[in-house]
Amino acid sequence: MELSFGEMLMIALAIVVLFGPDKLPEIARGLGQGVRRMRGAVDDIKTEIMKEADNPVSEIKKEIDKVKQSVQDYNPMNDIKKSVSLESEKPETLKVDPLSDEHEGPVSR
Repeated sequence: MELSFGEMLMIALAIVVLFGPDKLPEIARGLGQGVRRMRGAVDDIKTEIMKEADNPVSEIKKEIDKVKQSVQDYNPMNDIKKSVSLESEKPETLKVDPLSDEHEGPVSR
């Protein structure tokens, strides 16, 4: 809700007419104290919310950092090297000529 300059002037004029010029400083002082108390209460609420919300947020951040680190540490070349070394360590099996008639099983020619 935004008030234009003319609207604020009309409100000020209505306050002067209703309460008189003698009460204006007292009203302004009361409004100032009320605003200060309200800001203090809002700051206290923000502080409490941040204290309560800080623990789960920090835990989530730690988990995210762990995942980032594991992704950075992951090297797919290591898996390929392991599988190649395992293939070379396998004992040699019977080699069958795929074109010979001695081959059993499905054949696609």
